Amino acid sequence: MNESLSQERILNGAPQGVAPPPVHQIPAHLRYLTKFVFIPLMALVTAGFGCVSLICGLWDQRGRKQHLVARTWAAVMLRCALSPVSIVGEEKLKHYPVAVYASNHLSYMDTPVLFAKLPFQFRILAKQGLWKLPFVGWYLRRSGQVPIDSGNSRSAVAGLLRGVAALKAGMPLVLFPEGSRSPHGHMQAAHSGCAFMALRAGVPLVPLALIGTYELLPIHVYSLRPRPLKIIVGDAIPTDGLTTKDADALTARLYAEISKMYYQYSDLAPAEDSSSAVESNSATHGA
Repeated sequence: MNESLSQERILNGAPQGVAPPPVHQIPAHLRYLTKFVFIPLMALVTAGFGCVSLICGLWDQRGRKQHLVARTWAAVMLRCALSPVSIVGEEKLKHYPVAVYASNHLSYMDTPVLFAKLPFQFRILAKQGLWKLPFVGWYLRRSGQVPIDSGNSRSAVAGLLRGVAALKAGMPLVLFPEGSRSPHGHMQAAHSGCAFMALRAGVPLVPLALIGTYELLPIHVYSLRPRPLKIIVGDAIPTDGLTTKDADALTARLYAEISKMYYQYSDLAPAEDSSSAVESNSATHGA
């Protein structure tokens, strides 16, 4: 399709090598708490709310009741993790009932934070492989989430178009443009899919920055380190008058906004090449 991005531009954007993954020194008491308290509690909570969600799915064809269940599950998970969440700029969320909300991706705890604290119904894009898992796949299917297969270009574009359809139907999307969790806590290169969907649907992009989830549960670390968390809400980026040809420039602007908020509130100093992550992606896969 002439209007769309090339499949390669939508899908590519490998993370930049900022630094080797750090070695995390986890105190012994946190390792034991995680193994004997946090994980059993969170597993029990997930199983319980998962059953409730599946029951709701028997009659909730639109996924709204299941979203409320997921929101309650997420809030309880954060309580189990002893990690309260605050929102900076929450008033901005009221101005854009339908938008693509794009966040940095640091941890498995990112999803519970967003479900617990964003005060509206939304849907997510999730890897198609999750649809094959018992309970998880059933929930995703019945609650109206959007599958995407990033390993297949044609299927991935079809997934993005399903996201566009959800936006046009009035349902906001919450996405991670980086596509995968950060191995080092720094921003990674962003994919153009978020911008593509926002442009095709004619809705704004709203940047979000998650603070503290990397320190709470880094990738490949299986011990929680409880702490206060934050969601920073940025100013919306309009898409009026733009076409999908502008997706790379829009992605670069989105990346810059999220990065600015993240490093303003995070304890991490900006990585030396963090500003080039999207520029490199755009130059390599530009029109």
